Amino acid sequence: MTSTPRIWRSMLFVPAHVDKYVDLAHTRGADAYILDLEDSVPAADKAKARDQLAAGVARVTHAGGAALVRVNSPSSVNAADIEAACIAGVSAIVLPKVSRTMDVAAVATQLERLESERRLPKSSVGLIAMIESVDALPKLDDIATSSSRLLGMILGSEDVSESAGMDPIPEALLAPNQQVLFACRRAGILPFGFPASIADYTDLVQFRTHICLARRLGFVGAFCIHPSQVPILNEELLPSPADIEAARGMIAAMDDAARHGLGAASFRGKMIDRPIVARAHEVLRRAVRATRTD
Repeated sequence: MTSTPRIWRSMLFVPAHVDKYVDLAHTRGADAYILDLEDSVPAADKAKARDQLAAGVARVTHAGGAALVRVNSPSSVNAADIEAACIAGVSAIVLPKVSRTMDVAAVATQLERLESERRLPKSSVGLIAMIESVDALPKLDDIATSSSRLLGMILGSEDVSESAGMDPIPEALLAPNQQVLFACRRAGILPFGFPASIADYTDLVQFRTHICLARRLGFVGAFCIHPSQVPILNEELLPSPADIEAARGMIAAMDDAARHGLGAASFRGKMIDRPIVARAHEVLRRAVRATRTD
């Protein structure tokens, strides 16, 4: 994969077997659509969802959004799902219940074979790992570096909460989300998520508060389960014009200070130095990566 992939701020789950949802998905304005083969698909419809996947990819990408596919966990029909998902137009596969490096490495090996057999561009299909058990938390660094295909990781709030015997409330989810974020930053991959339950989609004011916090914590994008959440993710996870202006001002002030042999500068009444300016550069990079069309 490219070392600087596009950032998907909003990734909306769409049940792959329900035509009416797949048909409407491209109108929702998300950066990416996750055609789901896992939790939202009953066992009796798994084969149907796989059979319809290629057509679904074409429909959800109609307006320029990316197509992702969530497969089933490694212990079930994972291999058949990956066979179906490794096709042109799929940008990444979302791997649920990742708890060890083998869960990622085995899929990466399968994708390498399929891309070669199907004459797809090498490493064209990326991976996003879902961390859904407390057993995975001590292994995050190993998981984060398990494959060059791995674009990022995200905490599965409901499953992790179940495995920890806790309620999926922000206070309980903050620490494991930060563990995922820190591991992503150490590995140079994208940290996705927010420290709250993904299942609570009716209170949009509270959802916006959670996403604002996620941005300040360092998260760059998130999964969502309802179209009403999409514009909030797109707005709050994209640096604002004021953020961009401030970042450019900080960089300019620091450049001027450096020309005078100084290691710090003053900007809008505050002292700025190297780490603050590094964050300013990151704001500008995020603005570009979240809006480009490749």
